[in-house]
Amino acid sequence: MTRTLKKIILLIAAITAFSATMNAQFKEDAFSQNYDTSSGTAQADTVDQLFSFAEFFGGVSHKRDVRIGVLFGGSTVFWGSQQIYNKQYWKLPVIYGGIGAGLGLGIYYRTQYNSSVKAYNAALELDPQTTLSINENFKKYSNWAFAGAALTWWGMLMDGNINYKKGDPSQHPGRATIYSILLPGLGQIYNHEYWKIPIYWGAMAASLNYYSLNNTNYKRYRRIYNEATDPDTSYSGPISADAALYYRNVFRRYRDWSAVALLLSYLLNVIDADVFSYMMDFEVTDDISLNIEPSFNAAPPGNAFAMTAPPSVGMGLKLNF
Repeated sequence: MTRTLKKIILLIAAITAFSATMNAQFKEDAFSQNYDTSSGTAQADTVDQLFSFAEFFGGVSHKRDVRIGVLFGGSTVFWGSQQIYNKQYWKLPVIYGGIGAGLGLGIYYRTQYNSSVKAYNAALELDPQTTLSINENFKKYSNWAFAGAALTWWGMLMDGNINYKKGDPSQHPGRATIYSILLPGLGQIYNHEYWKIPIYWGAMAASLNYYSLNNTNYKRYRRIYNEATDPDTSYSGPISADAALYYRNVFRRYRDWSAVALLLSYLLNVIDADVFSYMMDFEVTDDISLNIEPSFNAAPPGNAFAMTAPPSVGMGLKLNF
């Protein structure tokens, strides 16, 4: 056997051993799953669901514990569920009273405002010199009432998050995430990372400022373009229709990008609070070691993968840090 052939055989053997080791390593989790060997079929894998009605209603009825994210998600629709789970029933009249009153008054004043607009338009058709006017106060009262209902709803969610498993001193990633959803920067305060607050607030404030500025300019040039292209008006402004159309489209595009930047800043704030809350308990030690040792992996007897994944031998690498 030539020296070149020996090298090829050794290379193939090394690659085969390494491949077998990698195959066993990636399927190791599969070997630990439960299978119904009596029927010969594997049971369905169990994964964490983002939301489960069974878990939510089971928690509200005090039959089981419920994850904070599931409780928060359900409470956005089923008002007061967090307070029921926390056994703070006295808060329910405040919640339903505040939201109900706000929605009721908002609908009432909005209806009055719409009736005022219809009456004004009808009178204007009959008499262009009518003294009847639209009562703008109804619109203002309606907006304030809806804002009050929304603020009560927001306070309900914030209160439920604060009182979730009250007295638990451990860091809770779900709580930090919800804090940042309800109020940007609050999750960073919960994680004791105060230096990040000016970054996110500054990014969102700048995005909101540019959105307002670009939206104002967009409306301005849209109005000019409409006036310049309306045959019923005698427009004589210094800006031509083509120039107005160009600037209208430019500022509309800038406005949309500002909205995207605002949304990304908000989402990054939520992701940051969630990730770094999970890493609060992550320990980094100076004890760094690298161990290389023989590795042998085999499927347990009766495992469904036993036929497709035979025992493998290779080298194992362990890195501690």
